[in-house]
Amino acid sequence: MITITKTHKKRLGTVFLIVFGIGVSVALLLVAAGIFTSIFVTPTQVMAGEVPKDRQLRLGGVVTKGSVQHASDSLLITFDVTDCDHTISVQYEGILPDLFREGQGILAEGRLQEDGTFLAETVLAKHDENYVPAELADTLEDNACFESGHGKI
Repeated sequence: MITITKTHKKRLGTVFLIVFGIGVSVALLLVAAGIFTSIFVTPTQVMAGEVPKDRQLRLGGVVTKGSVQHASDSLLITFDVTDCDHTISVQYEGILPDLFREGQGILAEGRLQEDGTFLAETVLAKHDENYVPAELADTLEDNACFESGHGKI
């Protein structure tokens, strides 16, 4: 027969609190990771309805030529992003990266709106003129409208 003393109870309580604390910390980290991670999507996936509307997303594609419009009274910019199969309208308020231009691959981080437009919080463009996000390059590799990182749009 095992006798449980006050010391054993204290140690058992301490071990329980440590294990409970670690469990709560891990649970909070997993929840936070799920909230703050962005899902990469293409315009085709958005048009197919494969995208949750309440999640932070990374929309990748090529800026459609002739689609960039600047508002005259604010920093609002609208442009279209395509993966050569489908096109999504993007709204962004702020200053675009210096290397942003039509026909270039970009990543826009933000959320899909109810009307089907994408409201970007951040727009990323890479320094290489032939840049296309790796996930998008795989999608576009065999597409006829895509050549050397630029859409023929």
